[in-house]
Amino acid sequence: MLSLKYIRDNMDYVQNSLTQKKSNINLSKLLEYDDQRRNCLKEVEELRAERNKVSVSIAQLKKAGKDAQDDILAMRNVSDRIKDIEVELKKIEDNIAKDIYYVPNIVHSSVPVGKNETSNVEIKKWGDVPDFSFTPKDHLTLGEDLKLFDFKRAVKMAGSGFPLYIGLGSKLERALINFMLDFHVSKHNYTELLPPFLAHTDAMQNTGQLPKFKDDMYQIPEDSLYCIPTAEVPVTNIHQGEIIPESDLPKKYAAYSACFRREAGSYGKDTRGLIRVHQFNKVELVKFVHPDKSYEELESLLENAEAILQALGLHYRVLELCSGDLSFSAAKCYDIEVWSPSEKKYLEVSSCSNFENFQSRRGNIRYRKNSTGKSELLHTLNGSGVATPRLMVALLETYQQEDGTIKLPAALHPFMNMDIISIP
Repeated sequence: MLSLKYIRDNMDYVQNSLTQKKSNINLSKLLEYDDQRRNCLKEVEELRAERNKVSVSIAQLKKAGKDAQDDILAMRNVSDRIKDIEVELKKIEDNIAKDIYYVPNIVHSSVPVGKNETSNVEIKKWGDVPDFSFTPKDHLTLGEDLKLFDFKRAVKMAGSGFPLYIGLGSKLERALINFMLDFHVSKHNYTELLPPFLAHTDAMQNTGQLPKFKDDMYQIPEDSLYCIPTAEVPVTNIHQGEIIPESDLPKKYAAYSACFRREAGSYGKDTRGLIRVHQFNKVELVKFVHPDKSYEELESLLENAEAILQALGLHYRVLELCSGDLSFSAAKCYDIEVWSPSEKKYLEVSSCSNFENFQSRRGNIRYRKNSTGKSELLHTLNGSGVATPRLMVALLETYQQEDGTIKLPAALHPFMNMDIISIP
């Protein structure tokens, strides 16, 4: 969330960011509400001062045995006026809250300007595109032949878009999660968390999912809870309302969770198999960092996520997102896309973002400066480290053999207790 003061002091810059992010929020109307709020607060302050003055006068008149009825009536009128203004102030503040939570984060000056994903900038490729001496199968065919998952039976349970892993498919999914968690904890010094998979409205609002993306999430209205779309939500809220000592920064967390997304309007878009599903598993990386070091920490976060794909020997590329493709809450973002041999294209498996103080302002997450003892908003970052469905797509397709088996990369051998997945 942006502060009203920041919006007022940087109106042109904020408006330019909104234009780049294709937001139609009326900032002038928002600042008009703020002017009304300021005027109300000023009038209430003046009336309270007047009421206090009259109260003293009443006490003096009564002490002197004089009639204070006129002053008492005047004080009642002042009190009634204060109540009326406070009612109006509540309406104004509700209007501000309703609008300001729809204002997206500003775009960092280093972000390339563009309207949509066609303007994203490829900044890196790693590894080689797999070369086969045979016609490779897609992950869906491989998975069904090897009895790794069963989408037809999953439909009986929850409808389309929900995977059912079976046997070695379940084991491989679990192996990927454990491998990634162990990797980030042991090699990158993250603290492992296992958070709730449900979150309440405030938590969703703090990370920017609400109110804008309410229709994209699964809801449990009777309990005012949502199924989390990412572990970013509960993990970012771990320090909601807290002040962290500067010496404790950065704080780094790695969390596995199931993720739930309605993906409204996505029908027909890569819906076969694991490429686009409503429920999936992901290891999320979240950082709480000093504002002066957040972009340095973003580069480190990107490297941490990349390291997973490198350890698995999977070809991928990194994109720097343009302004028009940035998420609502991000000031800057990199996407990591892994290569799918059957699709002959890259599939996103991670987004690494710097939110600056956008989320920390919503969640009131601060750090205390060693030098002054004062508290300031810190910066939050997160990135997928990584999501499993498309990772499994790339893994199965990249390491398939001509006989239909999967030759697993060495990094997974300790977690699978095997090096080849064979046809049962």
